[in-house]
Amino acid sequence: MCLEGWIIYNGHLTGNKFRDFAEWIQNAGDRKGIKTKIIKNNHLFSILSDNSSRLLNTSEQSLPDFVVFGDKDIPLARQLEDMQIPVFNSAQAISTCDNKIETYRELSNNKLAIPKTIVAPKIFPGLTQIEQEPFQHVASELGFPLIIKEAYGSFGEQVYLITSFKEMLTKVMELKEVPYVFQQFVSTSFGKDVRINVVGDNVVAAMLRTSKEDFRANVSAGGQMEPYQPSQKEKEIAIAATRAVGADFAGVDLLFGENKEPIVCEVNSNAHIRNIYDCTGVNVADFIMNHIVNEVE
Repeated sequence: MCLEGWIIYNGHLTGNKFRDFAEWIQNAGDRKGIKTKIIKNNHLFSILSDNSSRLLNTSEQSLPDFVVFGDKDIPLARQLEDMQIPVFNSAQAISTCDNKIETYRELSNNKLAIPKTIVAPKIFPGLTQIEQEPFQHVASELGFPLIIKEAYGSFGEQVYLITSFKEMLTKVMELKEVPYVFQQFVSTSFGKDVRINVVGDNVVAAMLRTSKEDFRANVSAGGQMEPYQPSQKEKEIAIAATRAVGADFAGVDLLFGENKEPIVCEVNSNAHIRNIYDCTGVNVADFIMNHIVNEVE
């Protein structure tokens, strides 16, 4: 069986990171003799009617055997699944990971260690005043410093270290209707975390990320990286976190708790893989492609 696949990325995003991921996956397919085509999401319109659902404005003559979805265009991913095309990662997994509130809910439901997290109440647009007294309960529960983290964000952005109640209220007023969480600050992991890449039920690569200037260790924010050998417990929690969000592959970020106990910080369904290759020499794309072939054939 000669498989053919599509690799979809967001055509309107500037920069090369997203196209770069698609090319790494395509090259991994080439090494296995699998034909793939890289397609921008804005070249695939979903058309819905009372008797069919299909794609509009595509020059493709036949549908693929699978799709690697390197984007967060969740409606398009769902459309492809409705057309009985296997999508990796699934629309549901991407949706869960894209919304950190939903990520933490799934991790909590699966009894995995996470920082204590409080979901901010929904606020509708146009509000000019916010009732302040209820937020005292947040401060009492978590103490200071604490983290405010927007539900949608990447590369360590949209994450704020808050040191006082006044500062917290200022940020709450600034965010207003933006969905976000309050979160326990894990001081034992200041400026350091571990990125573990999971494919299927296996850990395939890991690196330690550190920063001397920032509480966040993201490489895109200036953090340094070095190869890391995760413990058995770290491997198990990374695999369990990937399963919890329903992903076939993911980049799982772990914090160091007391006595170096692993705590899940985030699960990334669209984790970029160039940095971890530069750090470890492991090409995660090859593992992803092998997994997809095993799932589809």
